[in-house]
Amino acid sequence: MGRTIACANQKGGVGKTTTVVNLATSLATAGRRVLVLDLDPQGNAASGFGVDRSAQTKTLYDVILGDRMVSDVVVPSGIERCDLAPGSVSLAGAEVELAASPQRERRLARALAGATAQYDFVLFDCPPSLGLLTVNALTAADSVLIPTQCEYYALEGLSQLIATLNLVRDNLNPSLEIEGVVLTMYDARTNLSADVASEVRSHFGSAVFQTVIPRSVRLSEAPSFGLPIARYRPDSRGAIAYDELAAEVLARGASRSASPSAGAGSTATTAQMSSAVRPEAAEPVGAHA
Repeated sequence: MGRTIACANQKGGVGKTTTVVNLATSLATAGRRVLVLDLDPQGNAASGFGVDRSAQTKTLYDVILGDRMVSDVVVPSGIERCDLAPGSVSLAGAEVELAASPQRERRLARALAGATAQYDFVLFDCPPSLGLLTVNALTAADSVLIPTQCEYYALEGLSQLIATLNLVRDNLNPSLEIEGVVLTMYDARTNLSADVASEVRSHFGSAVFQTVIPRSVRLSEAPSFGLPIARYRPDSRGAIAYDELAAEVLARGASRSASPSAGAGSTATTAQMSSAVRPEAAEPVGAHA
């Protein structure tokens, strides 16, 4: 069975889609079979791979609200060993339509049954909210990857996210782990980025990936060409960073497999993360920089 990872943060603009598209590409380049599920109604993951969203007649909306399995909507991403289950703007109304549905939090988990067997990794690109689409992803996932922007409000809202993860763990998915926190949009020229990175590491310790994703014009340009950064500018800092992040994800997976009971060095439980979030974490950090 492939490892399912939800990329989630209720704050928009922190690099969730960029991380999913480019991490998936780097994992596929490393020889792993990867499936990307685009749960964001904006459908930007499809754009990041150069897939024409308007040409897709079957999307994850049909999976969440209909009777289709995930395997029914999968299309090639254009990257060898990487497939895509596209989203659509119709997902924007999915939460209203799901409101009266029984077992509404488990729609995605049921639809994934059997679909992960042929993949090493399944990555969910979650919308910037903690609504039913994100809860569906967290209920179906083995772990959650949290991109955190290296800017002023980096920690604001993280306590709310951890509280949601704890609720999902208590009521829907007891085995949910934290895959890790990845620092994004890091600008080495500013004290603020360094302060935010230091603050996040002091709160979350080994749960934070060593790899830091830099703020990069090339990373911002790549989606407009319908290419992951590894295909657009493979020698850029962004491409190198995502290759390094993929290597860390693989190393943590290997560590987990070698010693399942010693997960502290690779993944953290939501309880461990929750204890790391102090009340003052909601205050802006780095204001003195």
